[in-house]
Amino acid sequence: MSDEKLVGIVLVSHSAEVAASVAELAKGLAGGATAVPVAPAGGTEGGGLGTSAELISAAAAAVDRGAGVAVLTDLGSAVLTVKALLAEGDELPDGARLVDAPFVEGAVAAVVTASTGADLDAVEAAATEAYSYRKA
Repeated sequence: MSDEKLVGIVLVSHSAEVAASVAELAKGLAGGATAVPVAPAGGTEGGGLGTSAELISAAAAAVDRGAGVAVLTDLGSAVLTVKALLAEGDELPDGARLVDAPFVEGAVAAVVTASTGADLDAVEAAATEAYSYRKA
């Protein structure tokens, strides 16, 4: 499986702890999904709340395996930061894509789907579908 090209997943949160915890939760609920490259990109370089273009770029580069990178975000300015990086054209790996999905449920769906070897379109579709999950 190590030779398989898997979609990488970046989880962008305003909090380093939230990003790391959601990454851990998603991998755990996906049966460990140890082969799926998942990287949290939370907070600022100084450890504060916010988003960091540098941390997002580094996380995306770290998970890029040539099958695309799904980037999920928590709140508004994280979305804006990722959109700005995508607009730059050379800040994120080729095939990086902002995925419009709920942060926690979408992350779990993305990691589970990526662990099957699915392509970026399928990973995005699974994460986006998480909007329809009902809790009551």
